[in-house]
This record gives sequence, structure tokens and C-alpha cells, in this order.
Amino acid sequence: MSKPLVAVVGRPNVGKSTFFNKIAGRRISIVEDTPGVTRDRIYADCEWLSHRFTLVDTGGIEPKTDDILLKQMRRQAEVAIDTCDVILFFTDGRTGLTADDQDVASMLRKSRKPVILVVNKVDYQEMSDTIYDFYALGLGEPFAISSTNMLGLGDLLDEMVSRFPQDADTGEDEEHTIHIAVVGRPNVGKSSLVNKILGQERSMVSDIAGTTRDAVDTAFVREGQRYNIIDTAGIRRKRAIEEESIERYSIVRALAAVRRCDVALIVINAEDGVTEQDTKVAGYVHEEGKAAVIVVNKWDAVEKETGTMETYRKQVMEDLKFMDYAPVVFISALTGQRVPRVIETVRAVYEQASRRITTGLLNDVLGDAIAAFQPPISGGRRLKIYYATQQSVCPPTFVFFVNDEELMHFAYQRYLENQFRKSFGFEGTPIRFILREKNQKEV
Repeated sequence: MSKPLVAVVGRPNVGKSTFFNKIAGRRISIVEDTPGVTRDRIYADCEWLSHRFTLVDTGGIEPKTDDILLKQMRRQAEVAIDTCDVILFFTDGRTGLTADDQDVASMLRKSRKPVILVVNKVDYQEMSDTIYDFYALGLGEPFAISSTNMLGLGDLLDEMVSRFPQDADTGEDEEHTIHIAVVGRPNVGKSSLVNKILGQERSMVSDIAGTTRDAVDTAFVREGQRYNIIDTAGIRRKRAIEEESIERYSIVRALAAVRRCDVALIVINAEDGVTEQDTKVAGYVHEEGKAAVIVVNKWDAVEKETGTMETYRKQVMEDLKFMDYAPVVFISALTGQRVPRVIETVRAVYEQASRRITTGLLNDVLGDAIAAFQPPISGGRRLKIYYATQQSVCPPTFVFFVNDEELMHFAYQRYLENQFRKSFGFEGTPIRFILREKNQKEV
């Protein structure tokens, strides 16, 4: 399951960005006493009491404005509300309840998302009486906090994590639904591919209501496995997108679809090859730790001779070196050529991303790798890897207990990754390594 997404929303200048920076642990959002400073959504991965989540800061919502920039900021906040799991609705305890707060509250009630009402800037005990006016918003008990002085944050975060959605796929006998995000530049054939997949053996297909405007979810079953496929808007270069274009918000939804998927289908146009924007889309999928399949569409339009496909595959791998673990499937969404292979590959890479390796087997392979190629010496010291264990799946994440994290060179880490792939497969999924220092006496 992907990390819950928490949106921080409210009218301008109520302290949303200050709160965001405190929780994120570093200054990410710009903080000024000027309404409208935060224009775009800013994301940060955070953790509270072992609960991992993604916090998104939004621009202030001006419910009634003709200002183009403020209308844009409201639209971006609406996108964050559409895609989040929990909403933190910020108000200002110093200025008290305003008509704009009432309007924002009405908008949030329509979202049908869990909303936690936050009264910020309650800097001392005597101000606590000001929070009672906020009960009028009809959103339950207000949480009085001071982001600047870090007062009341613990109770707020406790309430927030209690509202996180529970994994619906916990039944032992029920197979997990594999969520597939179809991403890529505009006009590479994403929707045609989705339609072709759903048009064949259309078994138990149902449209899921309540999803985002331009990232459409459709559930289906293939050979007993449940899937949810997400068709997304094309992702163009930033400079190609007009400031006021609704496309800006479509892109946010496409990226949100990647965050909640299990496997991403990165669709590229065979006639164009791998473009700079294709590389950026693939990079986002890789950074999110998602399993991936590279789908080369419109293969029917390419002139071929002996070895054309293999030559093309090598070029794709060269252009996407950081994703050389991803399988490449050549299809034509128009004719249906090899489209069934796409879902077969999705299922295969999901199984690889979900693999768990026993600690004993893992350390046998690690020991063989170290014996074959000792870690290099740096500054007169050699890296020692005492043992490793698998921490999680999707993506497979391994913890290495070492004498000194600084001695692990990127090249040696890459060597170990290659050895793991050689022994365990992991086709289609990135691998994550975490280093932890441990004294020899502790081992």
C-alpha cells in the first residue's frame, strides 16, 4: 500500500507552511506573512510513531476572488483535496472565525474526506477560549496548536494517524488488487492501451466512482487476479504548459496516480524513441520506488528488419540506464499486437517486487558476493558488512549492518545490487539499501 497523503489546506496566512516545515523537519516551504506565498503543492515524506505518510502543503484558498493567481491556487488546493486521504483544515486563532473559513469548510464537507479542524497560532493558554467559535464550522472538535512554538502538535498528529485508511487487502484468502498507473507524454497511446486491455475478456469490469477528474480508475479481473488500472493525463514539459491551463492539475493527478500504484506502465511512442520527457516520467516512477514496465507503443508503425526489436530494446535501456531492471514490451494498442503480454508482465513484476528473501539465504548470497569482490579500502579503512536483512517489499528494501556508512561507495553498492538481482531476480522493481552502523561487539 502507498503512504497516506495528508493535505494541509486553509485560507491564506493561517500558518500552513510553518506547520509543514516543522513536521517535515526542514525548511521546504517559503514562510512569509504575505498571503499567497505558497503557490504550488509541496510534498514531504514524514513519519509519526512509526506511521509513514506524505504531507502536502497547498496555497491559501480564497473562496471568492477574480485574481487569476489566487484562482489557480484554489484550483491546486482542490487537486490536493481530491487526491488526499486526510485533510488538515487550518484556521487562525488570532483573527478568529471568518466568512472565508466558513466557505472553505463548506467546500471540504463536499469532499467527503476525513477533515481535522486545526486552530493555529494559539500561542498561550489564555488564548484557548478563542477556539470555541470554531465549533460553528460543524467539523467536530478543533485542535488548538501553535506551529511556531510547537504546541499541541503531538495530539494533532495522533488524531491524524488515527484517520488513516486501513488496508482493505488484509484477508488471508483474498488476493491483493494490483494497482496499475498508465503514464507517459500526451498522445503516446495510453488511453488506447487501457481501452484495448479492458476490451478483451471483459470480466467483472466496473467503473470506480469518486476518482479524480482526469485520472480514471477501472477495476477488472484477469485469470483470477484483481486489477485496478488508472488512465492518466499526458505529462508534458513544464515550459509547454500555460500558467492557467487545467493541464497543470491533470499532471498533479497523474503523479498522484504513480504514488498509489503498485506497477507503472511507462508508455513511449516507438516512432519518437525515448525523449527527454520520457526520461523524466520514468525518473519519477523510479524515485517513488515503483515497479515498472516500459511499453513501446505504435510498434506497428516502425519499419523493421532482422534484429530491429533487439536493437531498439538496447537503445531504450541505454537511454534509461537508471531503470535497466525494467522489462520492455513492444505493442500496438491500435491492432492489439502483444497487448495481452502487458498484463502478464505486470503480474510478473509485481510478484518480483513483493518477494521476501529469508535472512539465511540473503546472507549466503551476500557472503559469496563479498568473498568474490572485497569492499575497497578508503582512508586506510575497509568497509565491513556484518549481515543484512530484508525490511520490506514493494520495493524490496534491505538493511545492511556495517562498521561505517561512509565507507560504502556507490560503485560497491551497485555491485551488490547486481549480485542480488543475479541471485533473486527482482525484474521490474528498484531495490533499496539502508545502511546502519553497528560495532563488531554488538554483532
